[in-house]
Amino acid sequence: MGQSLKKIAETLRDADKKVQLIYAFNGVGKTRLSREFKELISPKNQDDELEDTKIKVLYYNAFTEDLFYWDNDLNEDKNRKLQIQPNGFTDWVFREQGQERNIVTNFQRYTSNKLTPHFNESYNEITFSIEGGNEEIIDNIKISKGEESCLVWCVFYSLLNQIVANLNIAEPDERETSQFNDLQYIFIDDPVSSLDENHLIELAVNLGGLIKEASGLRFVVSTHNPLFFNVLFNETGNKVCYLLSKNEDGTYDLQEKKGDSNKSFSYHHYLKQIIQEAIDSNNVQKYHFMLLRNLYEKTANFLGYPQWSDLLPDDKKTYYNRIIQFTSHSTLSYETIPEPTEQEKQTLKLLFAHLIDNNYYTEE
Repeated sequence: MGQSLKKIAETLRDADKKVQLIYAFNGVGKTRLSREFKELISPKNQDDELEDTKIKVLYYNAFTEDLFYWDNDLNEDKNRKLQIQPNGFTDWVFREQGQERNIVTNFQRYTSNKLTPHFNESYNEITFSIEGGNEEIIDNIKISKGEESCLVWCVFYSLLNQIVANLNIAEPDERETSQFNDLQYIFIDDPVSSLDENHLIELAVNLGGLIKEASGLRFVVSTHNPLFFNVLFNETGNKVCYLLSKNEDGTYDLQEKKGDSNKSFSYHHYLKQIIQEAIDSNNVQKYHFMLLRNLYEKTANFLGYPQWSDLLPDDKKTYYNRIIQFTSHSTLSYETIPEPTEQEKQTLKLLFAHLIDNNYYTEE
């Protein structure tokens, strides 16, 4: 028998894990679940406000994005700007912590270093410009919905970075603010809208690294994207994984997934498909080595091997291990050259074929 979202929120609250990862298809109820969870942990009518001195939960979801909306200048069609609905959240990020530069840096990392947000002095409007050819600047452009979502995520991520750094100071009296001393949970719902695969992986790795650094906080992350889920799965420890589904009677199921039962939403088949498509189209990039390593890790875990490298070809196991380790290094700096050498491409093809030809994978 299914449960209400409130009951599922209670399950998440009571779990003794630092990280809870939830996979669900779009439209199932991830955003509603994040609201139920917020109301369960902090039932006061605070929404996203940071004015209460005892904040217990912060969340990122579609409601966070609603704080930002467009003025398209319909009369003149010139001065297009993204308006910010000021509240405790935005005031703290922009006015008190001065996160403008960090937000711009993160936004350009995931989009383009030629696309620049400009904040006004009151921090209630953002305009955008882009560098054209011959150093030409194109002002007052309207960015895409995906880019807008990315900007909002970068605002939240900059705040989260600041919170983690603050709470990692052991002595409360030495922290720059006591505002988050009672913070217990971070609920993040789908921060990956419209990102390409390379930047999606980078975002997941960065978030995973921040989660590992965080002391005393618990994280719930929900997503509809199997690749984002898979990378975050491999980047975090002390976790539990779920599949959220909706029944015909309007109730919900939250099924815990362990080991190879994750194939009920086909992470490994999805990774296999991405790598195969890259090989077929001769479009192998550096990040495909990370996906290949993930595929080897999941296969080794299912088969009971202590190390994923045990599945590598015996004749050059040390060499192949070094190649995958180097090309799938978790920093994933956006400044590195994404195009692998021809020899590296051939190595990926060989190791992928070696894994598949052993018949570890069957079509479902």
